[in-house]
Amino acid sequence: MIDAQAMGAAPGGGSTPVRGARITLAMLCFVYVLNFLDRQLISILAKPIQEGLGITDGQLGLLTGFYFALFYCFIAIPIGWLADRTSRVKVLAAACAIWSAATAACGMAGSYPQLVVARMMVGVGEAGGVPPSYAIISDSFPRTRRTTAMAIFNLGPPIGSALGVAFGASLAAAFNWRLPFYAIGAVGVAAALSVYWLVREPQRGATDGRPGASAPTPVLESFAATIARFFRNPLLLMASLASGAGNFITYGLLNFTVLFLMREKGMTLQEVALWYALVVGIGMSAGIYASGRIVDRFARRSKTAYANVPAASLVLALPFFLAFTWAPSWQVALAFLAVPMFLNSFFLSATVTFVQSEVAPERRVISGALLLLVMNFIGLGLGPTYVGIASDLFRPTYGDHALQAAYFALAPMYLVAAALFLWLARLIRRSSPAGAACV
Repeated sequence: MIDAQAMGAAPGGGSTPVRGARITLAMLCFVYVLNFLDRQLISILAKPIQEGLGITDGQLGLLTGFYFALFYCFIAIPIGWLADRTSRVKVLAAACAIWSAATAACGMAGSYPQLVVARMMVGVGEAGGVPPSYAIISDSFPRTRRTTAMAIFNLGPPIGSALGVAFGASLAAAFNWRLPFYAIGAVGVAAALSVYWLVREPQRGATDGRPGASAPTPVLESFAATIARFFRNPLLLMASLASGAGNFITYGLLNFTVLFLMREKGMTLQEVALWYALVVGIGMSAGIYASGRIVDRFARRSKTAYANVPAASLVLALPFFLAFTWAPSWQVALAFLAVPMFLNSFFLSATVTFVQSEVAPERRVISGALLLLVMNFIGLGLGPTYVGIASDLFRPTYGDHALQAAYFALAPMYLVAAALFLWLARLIRRSSPAGAACV
């Protein structure tokens, strides 16, 4: 462990963002919107894609979950290690171009195997998107404002999901399911060029040190040593496992919600494009932003806020998730769904900020990638796969209500995730009282 004072860092870091930080944050948030929009298009257009290519719920779960996560999670590790040693902005721009081109290729797929290959390439590109962004933000904003900045960045998923629902469903209803992939892929390539030209590369550790203080030259470790250092730290490991359990719920729910609302609650694509888009956009956005402000406020008193706030939000969300699954109509279902949409993602900004603040500046990208490895392999890789396979298994017994049964089978994960976050809070309390160490 390296003491923050030895690194020339003030206990709370600097007090002001670096020059151009807000423009950088806005640009990174826009790219994250595209990142998540591309990622969610298949889930949003699940019903017409199933009808066009003849795929089952289990195949859909593998496509949106395991197959994507296999590349997205593991390729992020060498990309993160590379970005820590080169330009994080250039890595992000290249990644955005790759995943956008692969998104357009999804629209060209004529069979399930072709769609799988294109989807995997989306995962390859997106592996280089989020970890560099985490590090750029951490080196652009001081610690006292970092969770709020991360929360604004993490508005990318709800905005991307909402735009994907509204834009994708509307285009698919008016034309066909392929056109949204082409259009969004083209926008992504243009965004990649904008990142390359407009986003500045911040100095590593710029917001961690005292003005005028000199920090020792960081020692760059080997790839294996950096990975081992991360997983030997019980705080970082538990934060990753807890957020993975939270993501299991998030992706297990989101990747089938449109299909569930259309198949079992009777919604049309046009209704999905308006009403579900509003619930996702408003509910998730408000929850992620509120979580950043709440955690920033309570973390000044105790670092356990990074774990206790997510634990409380998951417990509160559970009864509303069960009510959403049970609801007799789509109108009632959406009313109940608004609460889990608000609460489910409280863990995201808290965990990301906690991990970024616990590691040294020269290891922020790789640490963010390792967090995403665990978080998304458990959540993105296994969550949708679990729900899709469960739906197929329940179909002989429950027929058209198989997805409802699968969602009920997902519900216990709320308690598992909350318990893991409470465990993390206990580990934080038992760690250094000063709470200002870096690994």
